[in-house]
Amino acid sequence: MTVARTWAVALTGLDGALVEVEADLSRQTPDFKIIGLADKALGEAHQRVHNACENSGLQLSRRRITVNLSPASLPKHGAGFDVAIAVAALATEHRLDPGSLATTVHLGELGLDGRLRPVPGVLPAVVAAARAGITRVVVPHANRAEAELVDGVEVVGAVSLIDVLRRHGLDVEPRDLDPVAGEGPPDDAPPQLELADVIGQRDAVDAMVLAAAGGHHVLMSGPPGAGKTMLARRLPGILPALDDAAALQAASIRSLAGARVVALERTPPFEAPHHTASVAALVGGGSRMIRPGAIARASGGVLFLDEAGEFASGALDALREPLENGAIQIHRAGASAAFPARFQLVLATNPCPCGAYGVPGGDCVCPPSGIRRYLGRLSGPIRDRIDIELAVRRVSVAHAQAAAERPLTSAQARARVDAARARAQARLVGTPWRTNAEVPGAWLRQGPFAPPPAVRRPLDAALHRGALTLRGYDRVLRVAWTSADLAARERIDIDDIGRALYLKKGMTPI
Repeated sequence: MTVARTWAVALTGLDGALVEVEADLSRQTPDFKIIGLADKALGEAHQRVHNACENSGLQLSRRRITVNLSPASLPKHGAGFDVAIAVAALATEHRLDPGSLATTVHLGELGLDGRLRPVPGVLPAVVAAARAGITRVVVPHANRAEAELVDGVEVVGAVSLIDVLRRHGLDVEPRDLDPVAGEGPPDDAPPQLELADVIGQRDAVDAMVLAAAGGHHVLMSGPPGAGKTMLARRLPGILPALDDAAALQAASIRSLAGARVVALERTPPFEAPHHTASVAALVGGGSRMIRPGAIARASGGVLFLDEAGEFASGALDALREPLENGAIQIHRAGASAAFPARFQLVLATNPCPCGAYGVPGGDCVCPPSGIRRYLGRLSGPIRDRIDIELAVRRVSVAHAQAAAERPLTSAQARARVDAARARAQARLVGTPWRTNAEVPGAWLRQGPFAPPPAVRRPLDAALHRGALTLRGYDRVLRVAWTSADLAARERIDIDDIGRALYLKKGMTPI
């Protein structure tokens, strides 16, 4: 009995697990069987492997080949196991180095001509292999740049199955084949938008700087053309650059979503799904392989929902759990996947369906019931999870009042944000939290930095009147701490509470 073994990786969300690919020859009716909880695409690998070997001038055994994917209880998806299956099957009869096979992970889909085709999710698969102690991976040539983003792993970018086998010691003539190109353009860096391009709106700009400093969620309401989208799109440019771990995580999510990743992007991601997006498009899913949705792709950055009042209420309410937990768990029959979802939510909405309600000089034609229905699409639980609510006026009015002011540049705003976050991190040293938005309410109210009753009095009064829920109370405290960090104060004072109350509910301290 001849058994050959090598390795592949099975992905469940961003989590990867090593899969031992075993091939065995037996004296039974000739056949090629793949066992080990494979899905339909993986179950069809035997035909791709057979044709790829035949067209590469390599003969598979005429006996029964059984390929086992172990552990058998782990669900396995997609065509990324093709190369590992082909190598293990050929190693049952051809002279390949067993030591080399046993220390190498193989990823990639096989074309019928024997060339390796790129597959999504190579980056998180290589990360999983590196964590498991594997130091060499074979990937399609088109995925080589992506795989090389992981340190400490030797990456072999193979063009064809022949290239892979020669790496494992098979004495066979090389073939001159053109590599299969990746689909679509590379995942380029997002354009850098300048905050100084925003004309006027200094109050709104200051509020966005505060949101960036503390990681707070924002709701902007105003007429069309007031600059809501301009402000939202410039928020990633004033956020701190992603560190190595966050950049690798963001790139892994993009890879799993099918993007061509060639570099680690340090600018926080920005996702702006259309208002017709479904719940699955926002949170992720899929019947065969669970893919990340917009909230996972925005993790570490900004999720912008323009025309928030036009989104389906079910899609908006699906954000409630990720906003609280910073993660999303997607369950399907036989499998579940977890994705990070720690993003800053920015909502933009018009004051009414026509956009003219409450606008000086505007002529709103919406009936009162229509206005209430439109604003009611943002449910109370969603609004309760928003830290900052901005009323954005039209540019002409704002510009007239701020014409003499020098605009705040992105570099200046980023410097203020970095300084405020450094103060917050120094205060939160020894805790698992990094930004004010992550700090739980109990720690804010009862921890070592709890504000004294005199400072907390306006907040207590708002809670007593029912103007705030306890969740809203905690969110006001978080914004107040960010205000103090921006002002370089060691403790929050009543002015910070007043500003946070105003940004949350338009209230002023009593």
